[in-house]
This record gives sequence, C-alpha cells and structure tokens, in this order.
Amino acid sequence: MKKLSAREIFSIPNILSYFRIVLIPVFCVMYLKAETTADYLWAGAVVLISSVTDLFDGMIARKFNMITDLGKVLDPVADKLSHAALAICLAVRHPLMWALIGLMAVKEGFMGIMGIYFLKRGRMLNGAKWYGKICTSALFVGLMVLFLFPMIPELWVNILIVVLMLIMLATLIMYIPEFKKMYRGQAGLEVEKL
Repeated sequence: MKKLSAREIFSIPNILSYFRIVLIPVFCVMYLKAETTADYLWAGAVVLISSVTDLFDGMIARKFNMITDLGKVLDPVADKLSHAALAICLAVRHPLMWALIGLMAVKEGFMGIMGIYFLKRGRMLNGAKWYGKICTSALFVGLMVLFLFPMIPELWVNILIVVLMLIMLATLIMYIPEFKKMYRGQAGLEVEKL
C-alpha cells in the first residue's frame, strides 16, 4: 500500500472534505438545541454550506487534476457521516427515521464489507453507479427538507421517510449484481492488493 504524500493529504478537495466532517457536530448541536424556526434555519444553513463544499471539492478535483485515492475514500465517507448525522438528529423528532437509519446501516454495512472483500482481492467498483448517485441525492434532499421545515405534518414526514427507504432498498438490490460481476471478474477496477 503506497504512502500518502502531504500534497495528497492537504489537497484543496480533501481539505474541503475535512471541513465537511468538522461541520457535522456544529449542525447537530445547532439543530438539537433549536427552539425557533430561525434556529432550525441556521442549522440548515450550516448543512447547506457543507453541501456546497461537497459540490466544489469534486469540481476542483476534476478541473485541476487533484483526484486522489484518499479523496475517493474521504468524499463518500464525509457524505455518509453527514447523512447519518442528519438522520439521527431527525430521529429525535420523527420516530420512523430510526427505520431509515437501520436500513442505511444495512446498506452501508453491506457496501463496506463487499468493498473491503474485493479490495483485498485486488478489485474495486469503478466509481458510484447512477442509482447510487440518485439514492445519495434523494437522501440528502429528503433529509434537508425535514431539517429545514420542522413543522411539516407527521403524516407527510412518514411518507417521505418511506419513499427514501424504498429508494435506498432499490439501490442496495441494484448493487448486488455489480458485486456478482466483480466476483466473476467481469467488472470493477484492478487495484494493488492490500
């Protein structure tokens, strides 16, 4: 396994990913202590700042050829941590959110285990699939709606949570054939074995 250089560790896209991770406890505390609509909006503003840095880190990495192996891991980790933190904050107000968190844990656990399994065998997925990107985007938008508008009636909150769970479940099911192809050596990228 190659050693990370300071240039890779401190590239602008990776610094933006670190910044997103640092913002997680900030928006969590702001949301959990919120009492007024303005308080919720301020917490949401911090999440929006985090999401803007998410957009820019990828654009900067591609435009200025700063794509790194560390960034390929750090960016999705920052995404997953942000989504999990948003969901946990929301679960304090909306009990059905715990079911979504459970499904998220199953999906991400499966993806992580399969990723490690294939990485040890010298293969990895060739980037996120379109359905993975749709799932990530839908999850973020849905969580942001609930985060920014705490007065939505619980029935509509529960409908949105169920829709997000269906999208997540469909995404998990669609990744299974990709891992089967990788197992047969028909898909994925060759990488240096760990």
